[in-house]
Amino acid sequence: MASKKKKYYTVWKGHKTGVFESWDDCKAQIKDFKGAIYKSFTSFEAAKKALKSNYKDHVGKSAQFKSELSEDQLKKIGQPNYNSISVDAAVSGNPGKMEYRGVDTKTKKQLFIQGPFEEGTNNIGEFLAIVHGLAFLKKHESNRNIYTDSKTAISWVKKKTCNTKLKRTDKNKTLFELVDRAENWLKNNTYNTVIVKWETKAWGEIPADFGRK
Repeated sequence: MASKKKKYYTVWKGHKTGVFESWDDCKAQIKDFKGAIYKSFTSFEAAKKALKSNYKDHVGKSAQFKSELSEDQLKKIGQPNYNSISVDAAVSGNPGKMEYRGVDTKTKKQLFIQGPFEEGTNNIGEFLAIVHGLAFLKKHESNRNIYTDSKTAISWVKKKTCNTKLKRTDKNKTLFELVDRAENWLKNNTYNTVIVKWETKAWGEIPADFGRK
């Protein structure tokens, strides 16, 4: 197995700004900070250079994404519906530390974030993110859609079951308590929210992406 490439994290807006050499250090600066702006880079030099420039030159530039799909394919898919929120999860290892979040699809403003949880998987995170999004939108009486890039999570939500093969342990007890709550929410609530697959090949990474790929 190839080793993971080192990442450096530039924080333009957070409790502290600068370049951080680990995700945990970066997360400490952006957690609970309204309007936090950050991005990962593959070299310290690139991260430092980005810090000195305008964050708008690096963050939220989805319009510059060049799809490999044909024009006919792109026309058929169309553009994202911005009357929506987008959700995503990230995990370090498999299983490993997992977290998920939801953002406004157009502005990328963070609406909620949970984690990190010990010994989780990406699929569990994607499932929890959708359910959290459903509850969030229902609470706010919103008619917005939910975008996710996980077909697996969509199928689990439809079945109202987190069909993971991950074993329950003392280490991931808190995570599975959240899974149980999510399943119970699905079984005891109705919703009209439309859950839509994000077209990564046409639009680039989903807006809720943690930027750690």
